[in-house]
Amino acid sequence: MSTFQAPKGTYDLLPPDSATYLAVREAISAPLRNSGYGYVETPGFENVELFARGVGESTDIVTKEMYAFETKGGDRLALRPEGTASVLRAALEANLHKQGNLPVKLWYSGSYYRYERPQKGRYRHFSQVGAEAIGAEDPALDAELIILADQAYRSLGLRNFRILLNSLGDKECRPVYREALQGFLRELDLDEDTRRRIEINPLRVLDDKRADVQKQLVGAPLLRDYLCDACTAYHSEVRELLTAAGVVFEDDEKLVRGLDYYTRTTFEFVHDGLGSQSAVGGGGRYDGLSEMIGGPALPSVGWALGVDRTVLALEAEGVTLDIPATTSVFAVPIGEEARRRLFGVVTELRKAGVATDFAYGGKGLKASMKAANRSGARYALVLGERDLAEGVAQLKDMESGEQEPVALDAVVEKLAARPA
Repeated sequence: MSTFQAPKGTYDLLPPDSATYLAVREAISAPLRNSGYGYVETPGFENVELFARGVGESTDIVTKEMYAFETKGGDRLALRPEGTASVLRAALEANLHKQGNLPVKLWYSGSYYRYERPQKGRYRHFSQVGAEAIGAEDPALDAELIILADQAYRSLGLRNFRILLNSLGDKECRPVYREALQGFLRELDLDEDTRRRIEINPLRVLDDKRADVQKQLVGAPLLRDYLCDACTAYHSEVRELLTAAGVVFEDDEKLVRGLDYYTRTTFEFVHDGLGSQSAVGGGGRYDGLSEMIGGPALPSVGWALGVDRTVLALEAEGVTLDIPATTSVFAVPIGEEARRRLFGVVTELRKAGVATDFAYGGKGLKASMKAANRSGARYALVLGERDLAEGVAQLKDMESGEQEPVALDAVVEKLAARPA
């Protein structure tokens, strides 16, 4: 056993399980790539202030969970705990919003880091695929992103997820609601940390998962009763567009999500098969975030879906993805001269686009055929001394067991034309 182990709360992705994670990333990103979203990749760490301003000084992410450190040069940096602030920073730095084509539509995939109590479905290192549409205020854009996430999950075979939907209002109506909510919360029996949160961001108290807090929140003022006419109309159109697209959602008046930057549309994808960590993804509109981090006014909307959580949701539903074998042909040489000749054939097969592996290490025929079987290859290509003298190789179909001789100079052409 190795002297070292993966740090607490992290995990390694190894074959064959890693193929499922790759398939999930591909499925989530496919609808985005088909809808005008371009790929963006940002550094794994950023200036601490980017997240403090954007995510929110009072959030658990910033106060308790962020991996922050000081460099030898004195810079205060943090491993990224989420993707939106980084992507918006990158878009602003590159002036993508000035190129005359708004919204700027971007998608990304990567690892994120939060110092949390490790448990199933909640890790200190986790993977997400996300999407951001920057620079346009349009209910159709909010609906588009929810529809694309719904499409991605359904393409994976998931059925038992729910979409929760709410509106958080805007800078016109939310202050009035905030004041009413603060008045209600101040009368409750809450701990000091939560009482401080009432003064900084009272909406986040509604997101508290503790049963004793939730019991006291019965009868709390609802944001829907304070929405201005513009926010009410905006939210109604988002709902109508989703309904027209056949996307089923649930109105959740207490849904606020854990980040300070959200305005108006907010949504969450939950899967009841995951226990307490039921959220598999979520997002919303963040019209003021650009200004919070020093940019111009750029109304935007986005989401992030957890790859780890999605894999757990697939397991909970018993969904097995149809993942093709990584190897189509497994080459088995018998003898040194056959080994040299067959290795050349393997190289040519790979150049022709045929996924091919080779029996390395000088194994005998029996051990090599076992390796071929374990590889999942459809065909085994066997070359022995007698075959070499006759200028042929033996091609065995591993599914049917049928075997036929194939001229060595015709192997590449023949296999390139066959189904994997």
